[in-house]
Amino acid sequence: MSNDLTRRDALALGLSAAALAATGASAQDASKVKAADVAAPSLPIEKGASLRMLRPVRFVQADEDVFRENAKKFADKTGVEVKVDFVGWEDINQQTAVTSNSGAGPDVIIGFSDSPHVYIDKLIELTDVADYLGKRYGGWLPLAQRYGKKNKSDAWIGLPFGATAGPLIYRKSVLQSVGYDKVPEDHATILDLCQKLHKAGKPAGFALGNAKGDGNGFANWVLWSHNASLLDEDGNVVINSKETINALKWVKELYPTFIAGTPSWNDVSNNRAYSSQEISLTANGVSLYFSLKNDPATRAIAEDSEHQLLPKGLAKISPMAGLTLNAMVFKHSPYPNAAKAFLQFMLEKEQYEPWLNANSGYWAQPLAAYADATVWSGDPKVKIFKNTMNSTYYDGYKGPISTATGAVSADYVLIQMCASVATGAATPEVAAAEAEQRCKRYFRRQGR
Repeated sequence: MSNDLTRRDALALGLSAAALAATGASAQDASKVKAADVAAPSLPIEKGASLRMLRPVRFVQADEDVFRENAKKFADKTGVEVKVDFVGWEDINQQTAVTSNSGAGPDVIIGFSDSPHVYIDKLIELTDVADYLGKRYGGWLPLAQRYGKKNKSDAWIGLPFGATAGPLIYRKSVLQSVGYDKVPEDHATILDLCQKLHKAGKPAGFALGNAKGDGNGFANWVLWSHNASLLDEDGNVVINSKETINALKWVKELYPTFIAGTPSWNDVSNNRAYSSQEISLTANGVSLYFSLKNDPATRAIAEDSEHQLLPKGLAKISPMAGLTLNAMVFKHSPYPNAAKAFLQFMLEKEQYEPWLNANSGYWAQPLAAYADATVWSGDPKVKIFKNTMNSTYYDGYKGPISTATGAVSADYVLIQMCASVATGAATPEVAAAEAEQRCKRYFRRQGR
Protein backbone atom coordinates (compact mmCIF):
# COMPACT_ATOMS: atom_id res chain seq x y z
CA MET A 1 0.00 0.00 0.00
CA SER A 2 1.30 3.48 -0.83
CA ASN A 3 1.99 6.04 1.86
CA ASP A 4 -0.94 8.14 0.64
CA LEU A 5 -3.39 5.32 1.11
CA THR A 6 -1.94 4.54 4.50
CA ARG A 7 -2.64 8.11 5.58
CA ARG A 8 -6.12 8.06 4.14
CA ASP A 9 -6.72 4.72 5.75
CA ALA A 10 -5.95 6.35 9.08
CA LEU A 11 -8.76 8.79 8.36
CA ALA A 12 -11.20 6.05 7.48
CA LEU A 13 -13.67 4.13 9.59
CA GLY A 14 -11.26 1.93 11.44
CA LEU A 15 -13.94 0.31 13.53
CA SER A 16 -14.82 -3.23 12.68
CA ALA A 17 -17.10 -4.31 15.51
CA ALA A 18 -18.29 -0.78 16.20
CA ALA A 19 -19.33 -0.25 12.60
CA LEU A 20 -21.21 -3.53 12.57
CA ALA A 21 -23.06 -2.62 15.73
CA ALA A 22 -23.80 0.91 14.55
CA THR A 23 -25.39 -0.24 11.31
CA GLY A 24 -27.30 -3.13 12.79
CA ALA A 25 -25.48 -5.56 10.50
CA SER A 26 -25.76 -8.35 13.04
CA ALA A 27 -29.54 -8.14 13.17
CA GLN A 28 -30.36 -10.11 10.05
CA ASP A 29 -33.65 -11.22 11.58
CA ALA A 30 -34.80 -7.60 11.19
CA SER A 31 -33.89 -7.48 7.51
CA LYS A 32 -36.43 -5.91 5.16
CA VAL A 33 -34.63 -7.05 2.01
CA LYS A 34 -36.88 -9.22 -0.15
CA ALA A 35 -35.51 -12.08 -2.27
CA ALA A 36 -37.65 -13.67 -4.97
CA ASP A 37 -37.82 -17.44 -5.31
CA VAL A 38 -35.75 -17.91 -8.47
CA ALA A 39 -33.90 -21.00 -9.70
CA ALA A 40 -30.14 -20.54 -9.46
CA PRO A 41 -27.93 -21.41 -12.44
CA SER A 42 -26.24 -24.81 -12.48
CA LEU A 43 -22.58 -24.30 -11.61
CA PRO A 44 -20.98 -27.65 -10.82
CA ILE A 45 -17.74 -26.77 -9.07
CA GLU A 46 -14.60 -28.24 -10.60
CA LYS A 47 -12.77 -30.95 -8.69
CA GLY A 48 -9.90 -29.60 -6.60
CA ALA A 49 -10.93 -26.00 -7.21
CA SER A 50 -9.27 -23.13 -5.38
CA LEU A 51 -9.56 -19.42 -6.08
CA ARG A 52 -7.45 -16.31 -5.75
CA MET A 53 -9.15 -12.93 -5.76
CA LEU A 54 -7.66 -9.44 -6.01
CA ARG A 55 -9.62 -6.38 -4.95
CA PRO A 56 -9.03 -2.76 -3.88
CA VAL A 57 -8.02 -2.09 -0.31
CA ARG A 58 -10.77 -1.12 2.11
CA PHE A 59 -11.16 2.40 3.48
CA VAL A 60 -13.64 1.06 6.01
CA GLN A 61 -12.12 -1.68 8.17
CA ALA A 62 -15.39 -3.58 8.40
CA ASP A 63 -15.44 -3.89 4.60
CA GLU A 64 -12.42 -6.18 4.73
CA ASP A 65 -13.48 -8.01 7.89
CA VAL A 66 -16.94 -8.98 6.64
CA PHE A 67 -15.70 -9.68 3.11
CA ARG A 68 -13.16 -12.15 4.48
CA GLU A 69 -15.78 -13.73 6.73
CA ASN A 70 -18.06 -14.24 3.73
CA ALA A 71 -15.24 -15.76 1.68
CA LYS A 72 -14.57 -18.18 4.53
CA LYS A 73 -18.26 -19.12 4.63
CA PHE A 74 -18.05 -20.02 0.94
CA ALA A 75 -14.93 -22.10 1.56
CA ASP A 76 -16.58 -23.91 4.48
CA LYS A 77 -19.69 -24.61 2.42
CA THR A 78 -18.02 -25.75 -0.81
CA GLY A 79 -14.52 -26.86 0.15
CA VAL A 80 -13.08 -24.29 -2.29
CA GLU A 81 -10.20 -22.41 -0.69
CA VAL A 82 -10.43 -18.69 -1.47
CA LYS A 83 -7.48 -16.36 -1.00
CA VAL A 84 -8.40 -12.66 -1.07
CA ASP A 85 -5.63 -10.08 -1.53
CA PHE A 86 -6.31 -6.37 -0.96
CA VAL A 87 -4.15 -3.92 -2.94
CA GLY A 88 -3.88 -0.14 -3.12
CA TRP A 89 -6.26 1.80 -5.33
CA GLU A 90 -3.41 3.11 -7.48
CA ASP A 91 -2.14 -0.45 -7.96
CA ILE A 92 -5.29 -2.35 -8.95
CA ASN A 93 -5.30 -1.22 -12.60
CA GLN A 94 -1.63 -2.06 -13.05
CA GLN A 95 -1.99 -5.51 -11.50
CA THR A 96 -5.09 -6.19 -13.59
CA ALA A 97 -3.15 -5.31 -16.75
CA VAL A 98 -0.34 -7.67 -15.77
CA THR A 99 -2.85 -10.46 -15.14
CA SER A 100 -4.54 -9.85 -18.46
CA ASN A 101 -1.34 -9.65 -20.48
CA SER A 102 0.33 -12.65 -18.86
CA GLY A 103 -2.74 -14.90 -18.83
CA ALA A 104 -1.88 -15.93 -15.29
CA GLY A 105 -2.59 -14.82 -11.75
CA PRO A 106 -5.86 -14.20 -9.90
CA ASP A 107 -8.98 -16.01 -11.08
CA VAL A 108 -11.19 -13.11 -10.02
CA ILE A 109 -10.39 -9.41 -9.85
CA ILE A 110 -12.66 -6.72 -8.53
CA GLY A 111 -11.55 -3.68 -10.46
CA PHE A 112 -13.05 -0.22 -10.83
CA SER A 113 -15.99 0.78 -13.00
CA ASP A 114 -15.01 0.18 -16.64
CA SER A 115 -12.29 -2.44 -16.05
CA PRO A 116 -14.23 -5.35 -17.62
CA HIS A 117 -14.64 -3.31 -20.81
CA VAL A 118 -10.89 -2.72 -20.96
CA TYR A 119 -10.08 -6.45 -20.65
CA ILE A 120 -13.19 -7.80 -22.35
CA ASP A 121 -11.36 -10.31 -24.58
CA LYS A 122 -9.76 -11.97 -21.55
CA LEU A 123 -12.94 -12.50 -19.55
CA ILE A 124 -15.69 -15.11 -19.34
CA GLU A 125 -19.33 -14.08 -19.52
CA LEU A 126 -21.28 -13.84 -16.28
CA THR A 127 -24.74 -13.52 -17.80
CA ASP A 128 -26.24 -16.57 -16.10
CA VAL A 129 -25.28 -15.36 -12.65
CA ALA A 130 -26.24 -11.74 -13.40
CA ASP A 131 -29.67 -12.70 -14.75
CA TYR A 132 -30.35 -14.85 -11.69
CA LEU A 133 -29.32 -12.14 -9.23
CA GLY A 134 -31.29 -9.48 -11.10
CA LYS A 135 -34.49 -11.54 -11.01
CA ARG A 136 -33.95 -12.49 -7.37
CA TYR A 137 -33.18 -9.00 -6.02
CA GLY A 138 -35.40 -6.57 -7.89
CA GLY A 139 -33.21 -5.82 -10.89
CA TRP A 140 -29.84 -4.23 -11.52
CA LEU A 141 -29.65 -0.44 -11.14
CA PRO A 142 -28.71 1.75 -14.16
CA LEU A 143 -25.05 2.30 -13.32
CA ALA A 144 -24.59 -1.42 -12.63
CA GLN A 145 -26.07 -2.26 -16.02
CA ARG A 146 -23.86 0.30 -17.75
CA TYR A 147 -20.64 -1.08 -16.24
CA GLY A 148 -21.70 -4.74 -16.11
CA LYS A 149 -22.96 -5.32 -19.65
CA LYS A 150 -21.15 -5.28 -22.97
CA ASN A 151 -22.01 -2.19 -24.99
CA LYS A 152 -25.35 -2.57 -26.79
CA SER A 153 -25.73 -6.10 -25.46
CA ASP A 154 -27.44 -8.03 -22.68
CA ALA A 155 -24.29 -10.09 -22.09
CA TRP A 156 -22.65 -9.42 -18.72
CA ILE A 157 -18.86 -9.22 -18.42
CA GLY A 158 -18.74 -7.72 -14.92
CA LEU A 159 -20.68 -8.10 -11.68
CA PRO A 160 -20.81 -4.76 -9.85
CA PHE A 161 -20.58 -5.03 -6.06
CA GLY A 162 -21.32 -1.41 -5.23
CA ALA A 163 -20.36 2.18 -5.88
CA THR A 164 -19.15 5.09 -3.81
CA ALA A 165 -20.28 8.61 -4.62
CA GLY A 166 -18.44 11.88 -4.04
CA PRO A 167 -21.13 14.43 -3.18
CA LEU A 168 -20.41 17.78 -1.61
CA ILE A 169 -19.62 17.94 2.08
CA TYR A 170 -19.64 21.36 3.76
CA ARG A 171 -19.65 23.10 7.13
CA LYS A 172 -23.19 24.42 7.47
CA SER A 173 -22.25 27.03 10.11
CA VAL A 174 -19.57 28.46 7.81
CA LEU A 175 -21.93 28.66 4.84
CA GLN A 176 -24.56 30.33 7.00
CA SER A 177 -21.98 32.86 8.16
CA VAL A 178 -21.55 34.04 4.56
CA GLY A 179 -25.28 34.04 3.79
CA TYR A 180 -25.94 30.58 2.36
CA ASP A 181 -27.94 27.68 3.80
CA LYS A 182 -26.61 25.24 1.20
CA VAL A 183 -24.56 25.19 -1.97
CA PRO A 184 -26.45 26.73 -4.92
CA GLU A 185 -27.27 24.78 -8.09
CA ASP A 186 -26.07 27.34 -10.67
CA HIS A 187 -22.47 28.11 -11.58
CA ALA A 188 -22.59 31.87 -11.03
CA THR A 189 -23.90 31.57 -7.49
CA ILE A 190 -21.51 28.72 -6.66
CA LEU A 191 -18.70 31.07 -7.66
CA ASP A 192 -20.15 33.81 -5.44
CA LEU A 193 -20.32 31.40 -2.48
CA CYS A 194 -16.73 30.26 -2.97
CA GLN A 195 -15.50 33.84 -3.24
CA LYS A 196 -17.18 34.66 0.07
CA LEU A 197 -15.77 31.53 1.72
CA HIS A 198 -12.29 32.49 0.55
CA LYS A 199 -12.70 36.02 1.87
CA ALA A 200 -13.85 34.60 5.22
CA GLY A 201 -10.70 32.47 5.47
CA LYS A 202 -12.60 29.17 5.12
CA PRO A 203 -12.15 28.40 1.42
CA ALA A 204 -13.32 25.52 -0.71
CA GLY A 205 -10.91 22.90 -2.03
CA PHE A 206 -11.33 20.41 -4.88
CA ALA A 207 -8.65 18.09 -6.22
CA LEU A 208 -6.94 19.29 -9.39
CA GLY A 209 -4.21 16.65 -9.15
CA ASN A 210 -3.98 13.08 -10.43
CA ALA A 211 -6.49 11.64 -7.98
CA LYS A 212 -8.38 8.53 -9.16
CA GLY A 213 -11.58 9.40 -7.34
CA ASP A 214 -11.50 13.07 -6.37
CA GLY A 215 -9.63 14.52 -9.36
CA ASN A 216 -11.53 12.64 -12.04
CA GLY A 217 -14.76 13.23 -10.15
CA PHE A 218 -14.23 17.00 -10.06
CA ALA A 219 -13.35 17.18 -13.76
CA ASN A 220 -16.38 15.12 -14.74
CA TRP A 221 -18.70 17.24 -12.63
CA VAL A 222 -17.34 20.47 -14.10
CA LEU A 223 -17.86 19.18 -17.64
CA TRP A 224 -21.19 17.42 -17.18
CA SER A 225 -22.73 20.34 -15.29
CA HIS A 226 -21.97 22.47 -18.37
CA ASN A 227 -23.50 19.80 -20.66
CA ALA A 228 -20.04 18.92 -21.99
CA SER A 229 -18.90 15.33 -22.46
CA LEU A 230 -15.95 13.29 -23.63
CA LEU A 231 -17.96 11.47 -26.32
CA ASP A 232 -21.25 11.69 -28.14
CA GLU A 233 -23.69 8.77 -28.22
CA ASP A 234 -21.92 7.28 -31.26
CA GLY A 235 -18.52 7.30 -29.58
CA ASN A 236 -17.04 10.32 -31.38
CA VAL A 237 -14.62 12.47 -29.35
CA VAL A 238 -16.41 15.77 -28.69
CA ILE A 239 -14.41 17.12 -25.77
CA ASN A 240 -13.28 20.18 -27.75
CA SER A 241 -16.65 21.94 -27.68
CA LYS A 242 -18.10 25.29 -26.73
CA GLU A 243 -19.57 23.61 -23.64
CA THR A 244 -16.11 22.45 -22.56
CA ILE A 245 -14.65 25.91 -23.19
CA ASN A 246 -17.35 27.44 -21.00
CA ALA A 247 -16.65 24.87 -18.28
CA LEU A 248 -12.94 25.68 -18.35
CA LYS A 249 -13.58 29.41 -18.20
CA TRP A 250 -15.61 28.78 -15.05
CA VAL A 251 -12.80 26.69 -13.52
CA LYS A 252 -10.45 29.58 -14.27
CA GLU A 253 -12.69 31.89 -12.22
CA LEU A 254 -13.28 29.36 -9.47
CA TYR A 255 -9.68 28.30 -8.87
CA PRO A 256 -8.53 31.50 -7.05
CA THR A 257 -11.11 30.77 -4.36
CA PHE A 258 -9.51 27.40 -3.51
CA ILE A 259 -7.02 26.72 -0.77
CA ALA A 260 -3.46 26.72 -2.12
CA GLY A 261 -1.98 23.48 -3.43
CA THR A 262 -4.98 21.75 -5.03
CA PRO A 263 -3.14 21.03 -8.35
CA SER A 264 -0.96 18.55 -6.43
CA TRP A 265 -3.77 16.98 -4.39
CA ASN A 266 -4.28 13.23 -4.40
CA ASP A 267 -7.24 11.26 -3.03
CA VAL A 268 -6.37 11.92 0.60
CA SER A 269 -5.58 15.64 0.45
CA ASN A 270 -9.08 17.05 0.80
CA ASN A 271 -9.78 14.66 3.70
CA ARG A 272 -6.86 16.12 5.63
CA ALA A 273 -7.71 19.72 4.73
CA TYR A 274 -11.36 19.36 5.76
CA SER A 275 -10.54 17.48 8.97
CA SER A 276 -8.06 20.16 10.00
CA GLN A 277 -10.62 22.91 9.23
CA GLU A 278 -8.49 24.45 6.50
CA ILE A 279 -11.42 24.17 4.09
CA SER A 280 -15.17 24.27 4.60
CA LEU A 281 -16.35 22.79 1.29
CA THR A 282 -15.20 19.85 -0.84
CA ALA A 283 -16.51 16.63 -2.40
CA ASN A 284 -15.87 13.22 -0.85
CA GLY A 285 -17.22 9.78 -0.05
CA VAL A 286 -18.87 8.94 3.26
CA SER A 287 -15.57 7.82 4.82
CA LEU A 288 -14.63 11.43 5.62
CA TYR A 289 -17.83 12.04 7.54
CA PHE A 290 -17.55 8.82 9.53
CA SER A 291 -13.90 9.36 10.36
CA LEU A 292 -14.89 12.73 11.80
CA LYS A 293 -17.92 11.34 13.60
CA ASN A 294 -16.03 8.50 15.25
CA ASP A 295 -13.10 10.57 16.51
CA PRO A 296 -13.92 12.52 19.68
CA ALA A 297 -11.51 15.24 18.59
CA THR A 298 -13.47 15.93 15.39
CA ARG A 299 -17.01 14.95 16.32
CA ALA A 300 -18.13 18.57 16.42
CA ILE A 301 -16.98 18.99 12.80
CA ALA A 302 -19.10 15.99 11.79
CA GLU A 303 -22.14 17.41 13.55
CA ASP A 304 -21.65 20.69 11.66
CA SER A 305 -21.23 18.92 8.30
CA GLU A 306 -23.87 18.25 5.67
CA HIS A 307 -23.84 16.30 2.41
CA GLN A 308 -25.41 17.52 -0.82
CA LEU A 309 -25.63 16.11 -4.33
CA LEU A 310 -23.25 17.75 -6.77
CA PRO A 311 -24.98 20.88 -8.15
CA LYS A 312 -26.80 20.45 -11.44
CA GLY A 313 -25.55 23.55 -13.19
CA LEU A 314 -27.00 23.26 -16.71
CA ALA A 315 -27.76 19.54 -16.39
CA LYS A 316 -31.27 18.25 -15.68
CA ILE A 317 -30.17 16.12 -12.73
CA SER A 318 -27.15 16.05 -10.45
CA PRO A 319 -24.31 14.91 -12.77
CA MET A 320 -22.62 12.56 -10.34
CA ALA A 321 -21.34 9.10 -11.22
CA GLY A 322 -20.20 6.49 -8.73
CA LEU A 323 -16.79 4.84 -8.52
CA THR A 324 -17.85 1.21 -8.87
CA LEU A 325 -16.41 -2.06 -7.63
CA ASN A 326 -16.75 -4.39 -10.62
CA ALA A 327 -15.88 -8.09 -10.46
CA MET A 328 -14.58 -10.05 -13.47
CA VAL A 329 -13.49 -13.65 -14.03
CA PHE A 330 -10.53 -14.31 -16.32
CA LYS A 331 -10.49 -16.99 -19.01
CA HIS A 332 -7.18 -18.32 -17.72
CA SER A 333 -8.88 -19.53 -14.53
CA PRO A 334 -9.08 -23.35 -14.48
CA TYR A 335 -12.11 -23.05 -12.19
CA PRO A 336 -14.67 -20.77 -13.90
CA ASN A 337 -17.70 -22.40 -12.29
CA ALA A 338 -16.17 -22.07 -8.83
CA ALA A 339 -15.40 -18.42 -9.55
CA LYS A 340 -18.95 -17.68 -10.72
CA ALA A 341 -20.43 -19.59 -7.79
CA PHE A 342 -18.26 -17.56 -5.42
CA LEU A 343 -19.41 -14.22 -6.84
CA GLN A 344 -23.04 -15.35 -6.75
CA PHE A 345 -22.63 -16.44 -3.12
CA MET A 346 -21.10 -13.08 -2.14
CA LEU A 347 -24.01 -11.16 -3.67
CA GLU A 348 -26.72 -13.26 -1.99
CA LYS A 349 -28.65 -11.58 0.82
CA GLU A 350 -27.13 -13.65 3.64
CA GLN A 351 -23.64 -12.40 2.75
CA TYR A 352 -24.22 -9.15 0.90
CA GLU A 353 -26.50 -7.33 3.31
CA PRO A 354 -24.15 -7.71 6.32
CA TRP A 355 -21.27 -6.50 4.13
CA LEU A 356 -23.32 -3.55 2.82
CA ASN A 357 -24.38 -2.60 6.34
CA ALA A 358 -20.86 -2.92 7.68
CA ASN A 359 -19.61 -0.41 5.10
CA SER A 360 -21.82 2.24 6.72
CA GLY A 361 -22.82 3.75 3.38
CA TYR A 362 -19.36 3.81 1.79
CA TRP A 363 -20.51 1.39 -0.93
CA ALA A 364 -24.06 1.59 -2.28
CA GLN A 365 -25.91 -1.41 -3.69
CA PRO A 366 -26.12 -2.42 -7.39
CA LEU A 367 -29.35 -4.43 -6.94
CA ALA A 368 -32.64 -2.66 -6.21
CA ALA A 369 -33.78 -4.87 -3.32
CA TYR A 370 -30.82 -3.87 -1.17
CA ALA A 371 -32.16 -0.32 -0.93
CA ASP A 372 -34.11 -1.75 2.04
CA ALA A 373 -30.93 -2.71 3.91
CA THR A 374 -30.75 -1.41 7.46
CA VAL A 375 -27.76 0.83 6.75
CA TRP A 376 -30.03 3.30 4.94
CA SER A 377 -32.42 3.73 7.87
CA GLY A 378 -29.73 4.91 10.29
CA ASP A 379 -27.79 8.17 10.17
CA PRO A 380 -29.77 10.62 7.96
CA LYS A 381 -26.51 12.19 6.76
CA VAL A 382 -25.65 8.89 5.07
CA LYS A 383 -28.95 8.44 3.22
CA ILE A 384 -27.77 10.62 0.33
CA PHE A 385 -25.44 7.78 -0.75
CA LYS A 386 -28.28 5.25 -1.03
CA ASN A 387 -29.11 5.94 -4.69
CA THR A 388 -25.58 6.21 -6.05
CA MET A 389 -26.08 3.45 -8.61
CA ASN A 390 -29.27 5.02 -9.96
CA SER A 391 -27.03 7.48 -11.78
CA THR A 392 -27.05 7.63 -15.57
CA TYR A 393 -23.61 9.29 -15.66
CA TYR A 394 -20.44 7.23 -16.07
CA ASP A 395 -16.79 7.43 -17.17
CA GLY A 396 -16.91 7.90 -20.92
CA TYR A 397 -20.34 9.54 -20.90
CA LYS A 398 -22.19 9.83 -23.37
CA GLY A 399 -20.60 7.13 -25.53
CA PRO A 400 -19.80 3.44 -25.26
CA ILE A 401 -17.35 2.33 -22.58
CA SER A 402 -14.13 0.94 -24.05
CA THR A 403 -10.42 0.48 -23.56
CA ALA A 404 -9.96 4.04 -24.80
CA THR A 405 -12.37 5.60 -22.30
CA GLY A 406 -10.57 3.66 -19.59
CA ALA A 407 -7.24 5.06 -20.76
CA VAL A 408 -8.56 8.64 -20.70
CA SER A 409 -9.58 8.17 -17.07
CA ALA A 410 -6.44 6.27 -16.04
CA ASP A 411 -4.17 8.91 -17.60
CA TYR A 412 -6.07 11.81 -16.00
CA VAL A 413 -6.65 13.62 -19.30
CA LEU A 414 -9.70 15.58 -18.18
CA ILE A 415 -8.44 16.70 -14.77
CA GLN A 416 -5.10 17.71 -16.31
CA MET A 417 -7.03 19.79 -18.84
CA CYS A 418 -8.86 21.55 -16.00
CA ALA A 419 -5.68 22.05 -13.96
CA SER A 420 -3.75 23.55 -16.88
CA VAL A 421 -6.42 26.23 -17.30
CA ALA A 422 -6.84 26.85 -13.57
CA THR A 423 -3.12 27.48 -13.09
CA GLY A 424 -2.73 29.61 -16.22
CA ALA A 425 -0.55 27.09 -18.05
CA ALA A 426 -3.00 27.05 -20.97
CA THR A 427 -6.03 28.92 -22.24
CA PRO A 428 -9.35 27.07 -22.29
CA GLU A 429 -9.12 26.79 -26.06
CA VAL A 430 -5.58 25.38 -26.06
CA ALA A 431 -6.31 22.98 -23.19
CA ALA A 432 -9.47 21.62 -24.86
CA ALA A 433 -7.64 21.13 -28.17
CA GLU A 434 -4.78 19.31 -26.44
CA ALA A 435 -7.21 17.07 -24.55
CA GLU A 436 -8.96 16.31 -27.84
CA GLN A 437 -5.70 15.21 -29.47
CA ARG A 438 -4.75 13.04 -26.48
CA CYS A 439 -8.16 11.38 -26.47
CA LYS A 440 -8.13 10.74 -30.22
CA ARG A 441 -4.80 8.95 -29.93
CA TYR A 442 -6.34 6.47 -27.49
CA PHE A 443 -9.29 5.88 -29.78
CA ARG A 444 -7.09 5.41 -32.85
CA ARG A 445 -5.15 2.70 -31.03
CA GLN A 446 -8.48 1.04 -30.32
CA GLY A 447 -9.39 1.11 -34.01
CA ARG A 448 -11.97 3.88 -34.12
